[in-house]
Amino acid sequence: MTKCTVIIPYYQREPGILARALRSVFAQTHPDFEIIVVDDSSPLPAENDLQGFSLEERAQITLIKQPNAGPGGARNMGLDHVPADSLYAAFLDSDDEWTQDHLKNAVAGLSLFDADCYWASIKGSEEFYYHFGVADLAPSTEMIRLSEDPPIVEIPDLAGTMLRNWSFLHLSCMVIGEALFRKVRFEAALRLAAEDVLFFYDCVRNARRTVLSEAVGATRGEGINIFHGMGSDSPLFLKQQFNTWIALDHLESRFPHCAEDRASIEAYKQTARNQALWGQARLVKARKTPQLRQLAQWAWRDPKILHSAVQLAIGKIAK
Repeated sequence: MTKCTVIIPYYQREPGILARALRSVFAQTHPDFEIIVVDDSSPLPAENDLQGFSLEERAQITLIKQPNAGPGGARNMGLDHVPADSLYAAFLDSDDEWTQDHLKNAVAGLSLFDADCYWASIKGSEEFYYHFGVADLAPSTEMIRLSEDPPIVEIPDLAGTMLRNWSFLHLSCMVIGEALFRKVRFEAALRLAAEDVLFFYDCVRNARRTVLSEAVGATRGEGINIFHGMGSDSPLFLKQQFNTWIALDHLESRFPHCAEDRASIEAYKQTARNQALWGQARLVKARKTPQLRQLAQWAWRDPKILHSAVQLAIGKIAK
């Protein structure tokens, strides 16, 4: 068998969520795995959700506790502890669940096609309406069929495809080989937004080959989600948008890009600027003080936000 290490970052306030995720791992049809749970100073300790598992199952779980470092920092801790005999590392968010054949399909796709990176499709409730499956790319994207069972495809321009819309990619559907999990890491400082997208892109650009499965590999849960639970009136919203811009700036500078890909990156950067400025405008409208220090920090890194602010002001005056 081919050994996989499952990395689960854990930070929850509701009991039973981690246990649900772990049950989906123990139900895998690919049995050769071990699990690393990284308790990121969770308000509800991970030990509480491990009580109902057998001694044999508990022996497959390594629990690491660390000071809070955010999801990227927790995943990095897991990656740093993948044992030498593992060939693949798989990610699972603590509030998500795997389908039974996820690891089996991932190992088949990675080994049969000599690939370093794999994604399955994801499904979720109406709250996650923006996600779509790999098969949904077919009408607009060049795809090469590699196998029918499991349904594995390859996208020649995967990097460009994800820059146009990366909502078909999710960490709980991602499995990577040793060439990636030994060296690629999350930028943990970008803990409010986009560290996963930057990691995706680093892996795609560094992989010898990436394959994708049209089959559903994971179902999204509804535990703590900082990104989607944050409104524009939150004091962290501006920092979130700034971190998104930083991640895109790193992505842009780290690799060469064609003109179309640069345009995609700039469009996402502009969206981050606009979201940030609209959030600050709503603060002013509510007679609250805007976050001038954070805005100045952004303007120092990205003078284009000043132009965006002027355009926003002109639009307001024109109305």
